[in-house]
Amino acid sequence: MVKQSDRAPLLDWEEIPPPEPNRAGPLPPPPLPRSHSQPPREKEDAPAGRSSQPAGPGPGPAGRSSTTTTTTTAAAAAAANRCVPPGKRATAVVAGCGDGSPARPRTYLRPAAEPPGGAGGRVPFPGLSARDQWEEKDQIVAVFVVTFDTRSGNMVEWCLPHDVNLDGVEFKSMASGSHRITSDFIYFRKGRYFGLACFANMPVESELERGARMKSVGILSPSYTLLYRYMHFLENQVRHQLQCPGQYSPLEAFYEDKKAVLPPRGNGLVTACPTWSVTTINRCMHPEMKITHPAGCMSQFIQFFGEQIMVLWKFALLRKRLLIFSPPPIGVVCYRVYCCCSLANVSLPGIGVSVPELRPFFYINVADIPTLETEMSYVACTTEKIFEEKKELYDVYIDNQNVKTHRGHLQPLLRLNAADKEKYRKLSEQRQLLLYSQEVDGDCTSNEEDLFILFFMELNNRIFQTLTELAASADPILTAEHVRAMGLDPQGDRTFLVDLLEVYGIDVTLVIDNLCCS
Repeated sequence: MVKQSDRAPLLDWEEIPPPEPNRAGPLPPPPLPRSHSQPPREKEDAPAGRSSQPAGPGPGPAGRSSTTTTTTTAAAAAAANRCVPPGKRATAVVAGCGDGSPARPRTYLRPAAEPPGGAGGRVPFPGLSARDQWEEKDQIVAVFVVTFDTRSGNMVEWCLPHDVNLDGVEFKSMASGSHRITSDFIYFRKGRYFGLACFANMPVESELERGARMKSVGILSPSYTLLYRYMHFLENQVRHQLQCPGQYSPLEAFYEDKKAVLPPRGNGLVTACPTWSVTTINRCMHPEMKITHPAGCMSQFIQFFGEQIMVLWKFALLRKRLLIFSPPPIGVVCYRVYCCCSLANVSLPGIGVSVPELRPFFYINVADIPTLETEMSYVACTTEKIFEEKKELYDVYIDNQNVKTHRGHLQPLLRLNAADKEKYRKLSEQRQLLLYSQEVDGDCTSNEEDLFILFFMELNNRIFQTLTELAASADPILTAEHVRAMGLDPQGDRTFLVDLLEVYGIDVTLVIDNLCCS
């Protein structure tokens, strides 16, 4: 449902999801030994007007659960809470599994306590605490209209503020090849800001415009997490600009309503992807609205890649440069950039502080080449096939469901081993159990995205906890038993482990079958 802004009567852009049932108090721990929450089933079709991609291999059959014994660990919870989204709290649980594996802390998401006055006050965006809404509102630093001119090409037609630097935005907000589609949406980076633009292509009877009028309407913000809120507004405005060119009053009112008051420091830093790792979207948001948030596409992402998700997980954890190619539309592919970053989350304190950040670039074009030449780690997507030839700019190239690398030492990571298939089976099994619980019990306290993101976070935590404990021990030798306990294959994951130890600077000796590497 769409509600008009209280402050700007010309606006019609605030998306107000239906109110969420009051959930007082903490939820009990999930019964599954390696799952994290009980998520609702999501529709996996893209909303009308957006192109969907072919689905990859689906999840496996449902399996069995085992009993766990849990105790709350305050220290682990405190560390975990530094990595969970606003509006939730993390509970660290030490669980002893039925398979005899050692007990380790695991993190579960819980709804945060009701904010003061939240029960009776108006909450514009259920799912976000009052503090989060206050901190993240009014953060639009620019609004703009880009058009395609038959003589000049892509150009910025209008913008506010008038002195904002939008160099290159005319190409970022209208992807190469967009003339072949009718509509699209694009996430991108512009310096220290993030952008979202909606594109539309309308046939016209005009020789001057060569039969087609193409425009994009977009915004820039220092925060990426809330751009999805304005998707419908931008879609409406780009259609309005196509039908009534030059009428900017709604955009002017929007900017005045939401313009940012930025701190004077302007250090140019971009927030690292792991801080956006878990969805802050409302738990029971309508699917057609939820799809406008990248976190809402995690289930589609994993179904699209199938078991290949385990290959992407390793490259993401190793902080490699990942480039995803796809012809337009590029919007859904921007979501895959987000999802790739989410695979590398670690909530253990001190892990990853010395490694390059896995920077999300979202959509890129040839104008971004100078920037990419200096990046040590990133995930990006493009519609320009020329990038495939520029191998010095990336480590991993992803074309549809084909993941490949030209780096010889990374070739072994492309091969799925038995441990990879087992992890994917467990992930699929948990998803099926959670979907079944949603259908039977009508549970709407969580969603699939929490399950997927926390599945990989727990996996990463287990690996790094084992490695750091070994590094601090008197006998820092990593054996095949240790490797299996981490959920890895002693032989098939040897190259991955060697690279992992080197990237993160963990001082242990890997000994497998009389072959050693420190």
